[in-house]
Amino acid sequence: MLYGTPSLEPVDQAVLQEVEEMRRELKYRLAETHRWDGQLRRQLQARAIQGSNSIEGYRASVEDIESIMSGEEPLETGAGVAREIAGYQQALTYIRSLSRAPAFRFDVGVINALNFMMIGHHHGKTPGVIRPGGIYIRNTDTGEVVYEGPDAEDVPALLDELVAWLNSGDLDAPAYVRAAMAHLNLVKIHPWRDGNGRMSRALQTLVLGREQITTPEFSSIEEWLGQPRTTIEYYDALGEVGRKQWAPHGQTLSWVRFCLRAHHLQAQRVAQRLREAGEIWMLLEGQIDADGLNTRTVSALYEVFVNRRLRRTRYQADENLSQGQAARDLRDLAAKGWLRPYGETKGRFYAPGPRMEAIKADFAERATPLRDPYLARA
Repeated sequence: MLYGTPSLEPVDQAVLQEVEEMRRELKYRLAETHRWDGQLRRQLQARAIQGSNSIEGYRASVEDIESIMSGEEPLETGAGVAREIAGYQQALTYIRSLSRAPAFRFDVGVINALNFMMIGHHHGKTPGVIRPGGIYIRNTDTGEVVYEGPDAEDVPALLDELVAWLNSGDLDAPAYVRAAMAHLNLVKIHPWRDGNGRMSRALQTLVLGREQITTPEFSSIEEWLGQPRTTIEYYDALGEVGRKQWAPHGQTLSWVRFCLRAHHLQAQRVAQRLREAGEIWMLLEGQIDADGLNTRTVSALYEVFVNRRLRRTRYQADENLSQGQAARDLRDLAAKGWLRPYGETKGRFYAPGPRMEAIKADFAERATPLRDPYLARA
């Protein structure tokens, strides 16, 4: 027996309708090709990876995650955390492929394989293999057991039931609700010795991807969940359902409501970024042209607008340039006050110069707060 899918109340239906409306608008805007699309997708994927891993204590900057995604050595992140990031990226890459696959069915083998991709470097934790014994989640501050997973001998049958439900259960329920319930049931089953939280969040993204909810980069709520305050709310929302033990009965609406709110807020954030991307790109194109610089350098400036720093190799790959061309462009941007170089040789990177800092500060002042869809209806 799994945790059951709840019926939505009118307030939830209204929030869901707004999420769907934002999704349709997002899909319409993504249908148009823009020069900043690739960089925006990469940034959103990096932030999703950052969010899901930070919940587990594996912290890395967006810039370092983007470096790991492209096969480069990160500037600040240690080797251990870099392996966690690389494993999670590998799993998300497979999820993107599965989301587009014309023929697909959920099965236990796929779910185990995703866990292996994430934590395969932890050989002692039997990645991709169902745990052989009990599992306990403890409060890291007090040592108190906050959740005990179901008995190990029950896990295979529970996973089979979850897979059957993923393929044919509650198909009339909204996709966002089914994805939230997939997340809840997998994290409560806790079938592996490690990687259960990350796997559950990734499964939620896969369910949405199979429902063609735009793309995983734009539908994931992992970035939102990774914010420190939201992470606490996330654990509270999970703890409210079933409390300290596997107990697939009682209400699950509070959990679904938590996820709908997260989708709404993350959709608002992505919509803001899309609007901002177009505005900042056009602004930079005009100023670069006035400076007599090559318009391709806008991609370098956009990178330092959305992130803290840029490496030459990233710009070189984005614009398909030679090493010499990329180095000259970045030197020209630094000479004009757009960028500020730091470090030498392989450790060299570029941060915003005074002119870019002024633009970033101006946009920061114009930022509008996100609207909580449930508070608005209280």
